[in-house]
Amino acid sequence: MNAFLPADILMPQTDSMEKWAVIACDQFTSDQAYWDRVRKNAEGAVSTINLILPEAELGTEKEAEHTRVINETMARYMKDHVFTTYQNSLVYVERTLENGSVRKGLVGMVDLDAYDYSTGATSPIRATERTVAERIPPRQRVRRDAPIELPHILMLCDDHKKELIEPIGAKKDKLKKLYDFNLMENGGHIAGWLVEGADVDEFNRVLAHYTETVGEKYVGLKGVPMVFAVGDGNHSLATAKSCYEELKAKHPGEDLSNHPARYALVELENIHDDAQVFEPIHRVVFRCDPHKLLKTLEETWCAEGGFPVKWYIGKESGTVYLDRAKSELAVGALQGFLDDYLKHNSGEIDYIHDDDALIELAQQENAIGFLLPAMEKSQLFRGVIADGILPRKTFSMGHSREKRYYLEGRKIK
Repeated sequence: MNAFLPADILMPQTDSMEKWAVIACDQFTSDQAYWDRVRKNAEGAVSTINLILPEAELGTEKEAEHTRVINETMARYMKDHVFTTYQNSLVYVERTLENGSVRKGLVGMVDLDAYDYSTGATSPIRATERTVAERIPPRQRVRRDAPIELPHILMLCDDHKKELIEPIGAKKDKLKKLYDFNLMENGGHIAGWLVEGADVDEFNRVLAHYTETVGEKYVGLKGVPMVFAVGDGNHSLATAKSCYEELKAKHPGEDLSNHPARYALVELENIHDDAQVFEPIHRVVFRCDPHKLLKTLEETWCAEGGFPVKWYIGKESGTVYLDRAKSELAVGALQGFLDDYLKHNSGEIDYIHDDDALIELAQQENAIGFLLPAMEKSQLFRGVIADGILPRKTFSMGHSREKRYYLEGRKIK
């Protein structure tokens, strides 16, 4: 059975889609002013800002009140028939980014029985980075009593032949357009088309073949092949999984195989889409003995023919060659060393996106910087399969304003 499926998708009936759609809750976490502007902009309109809890409000006096209001608003929207339901459907999405590139996706639902976010998972769907357990309970408090869900989860496939999503985009002119508008707060542009009937059947057939054969590209790699990886929104998907497991625990022996809580709505994207850019996240270690750290690295985690990684200490610089036997990725090998080294030595890691900023920070006293290479797209799945899970801050998928906006919904009760 496919792990990604068509769903009964809810779309709002509104004159202002721009006010309806807001960005993922885990963005602008230190910028309350951003969220204040969003609330003011959407005031009086049906909007997903009334249905989600921004992480910027966690731990504030707003958290409990907004959690309560979210469920009340969802129920009211349902009662007021705000939504139209498109049964057994998918939504083909094109997101125009700030640089003009167009990122393609397909909205459907994933089977939570096929997803495991624990380290060393062998499930068809896996997390790419470690899940922080403390981030799940606040989301659970919203989802437990929620009648609907709205996703900002981006699921990835390693479809180098471009067989799954791209053929649907090629015939979008024959599909019903559901929306086409500019996203608020300089989020770019988005358009979506309904995929139904025979087009859904054809996609299911292609996906079934893809699922059966995708493991062939990972032959010889240690670990169990997987079908999909969570690219963004893993903690939201983990919340859906934990709430589903709670439900099963409360109803022992009951058949919940067709319960809507078994599934979660996501957007599937292809890592080989030209608009998908994986940017490296560099490492700098402060308050350390930089030359001692470098010497230990060279003596214990380097090998001939290893991953080349450039280092900076003040005005000095050079290259180390990290042992490929330690990880499928340069960042995995480096992070593994740093985690081990800092258990026994002084130092604090920071994660830096910009090359020039890394080089400048490494000029500080008692600091060393490592400039990591960009990760090849094909390495993502290989890294998760072989290493179990990627280190924190392995890569960045685009900028903050390019994250998914809440748009489609689905009933979960």
